[in-house]
Amino acid sequence: MTPTAEAVVAGAGIAGAAAAYFLAVEHGLSDICIVERDEPLSLTSDKSTECYRNWWLGPGTAMVDFANRSIDLIERLTEHSGDRFNLSRRGYLFLTAEETTAKLFEQQGKAAQTLGVGPLRRHESAAHHCYVPHQASGWEDMPTGSDLLLDPVLIQQHFPGISPSAIAALHVRRCGWLRAQQLGAYFLEQARARGARLIRAKVSGIDTRGGGVRAVRIDEPGGTSQTIHTPRVILAPGPYLPEMLEQLKVDLPVACECHVKIALKDSKGALPADAPLLLWSDPVQLPWTDEEKTLLAADAATQYLLETFPAGVHTRPEGSAGNHYALALWTYHTPLLAPRFPLQWDPHLPEIIVRGLSAMLPAMSAYFAPLPKMTVDGGYYVKTPENRPLIGPLPIEGVFVNAAYSGFGIMTACAGGELLAAHVTQSPLPHYSDALAPARFDDPAYLEGCADAAAASGQM
Repeated sequence: MTPTAEAVVAGAGIAGAAAAYFLAVEHGLSDICIVERDEPLSLTSDKSTECYRNWWLGPGTAMVDFANRSIDLIERLTEHSGDRFNLSRRGYLFLTAEETTAKLFEQQGKAAQTLGVGPLRRHESAAHHCYVPHQASGWEDMPTGSDLLLDPVLIQQHFPGISPSAIAALHVRRCGWLRAQQLGAYFLEQARARGARLIRAKVSGIDTRGGGVRAVRIDEPGGTSQTIHTPRVILAPGPYLPEMLEQLKVDLPVACECHVKIALKDSKGALPADAPLLLWSDPVQLPWTDEEKTLLAADAATQYLLETFPAGVHTRPEGSAGNHYALALWTYHTPLLAPRFPLQWDPHLPEIIVRGLSAMLPAMSAYFAPLPKMTVDGGYYVKTPENRPLIGPLPIEGVFVNAAYSGFGIMTACAGGELLAAHVTQSPLPHYSDALAPARFDDPAYLEGCADAAAASGQM
């Protein structure tokens, strides 16, 4: 007998797993086939820093509302699962040593308040303030919005180890991290418990004769193939999205960026184990000795290490005090390219990140020489020009997409899966659905505005 399915989900990363969960658990589809060419949750989903945030600066409220809805769902699932995901809410702490950036922090906080992030609270003196510190664990009873700390003494009081050059800190509160692998595994387990099946294979073709989906061809390891008859296909293939869109002759503006992180065993305690995610918002010149500068300048291949690097180096702790790691990223160079595996990266990247972090965390200089062994991995941000996901129907009847989550797949997978399932089952849609639907790119006026929107895309 020819296999059949109510829906085929192409991809078992966090987006595909969430789509299967909401279709099966929330909408009762019992015959879902999830097709994944690699191990589930292995290509990009397990390479993230596992963070979440509701910090978006527009345009409009769509992304803030989308992120807030997703965090609501994460918190609900955390309660239902007995805190299986170890959800925390320490926040994101943006830091600067520059007056102009401190003023920008206030502008951003006010703008975010109007978009639904939460209120902005100013703290100008360590002697008179009502700042609520973050908790090292848990997420309940923490404030929303953001706190702007404008006194270096106050910053040092609550965030020891930060460079004394920091004159302002913007602590965004509905942010933190979780065990993303456990969240994805929970999605898959719950979907499979309701009849969904997972097949290790590659989607090699989608039969759309007659203008709608008829079947999906899959190639399994060992060279065998089979056809699954289905009226619905959900594309959630991560970095393989451009390839699948090309197969379907669907033109959407998506591209892939390679993003790489390091994991450094912080045996010297340069990053406090109870810190929030820390982000340095100023450009950085890497610290080198005079002798090192001479050597770097003499080689054309290393001269770039003497240039000023862009703002944005960031890190968070992972693990318990005395046995924790610093997970760190810096998107100082993110060219658009076709996905290649295994990933390739700048061989100097680990040292660049460590030296860059020392601008914010001076104790990181203890790792300069010798440079410790670090784990380096990463994945691809699949993104649209304005850095919003693609969730909804494609121009072919029965084909849907739940992809292009850039660097925010973990944090918005819940709301994305919920929205995708609503599209598939023709259920009521939330107000932000049009802002995330692929059809938005059919509007010439929208395309013209993409360049301006990209400047406020919220990418970190």
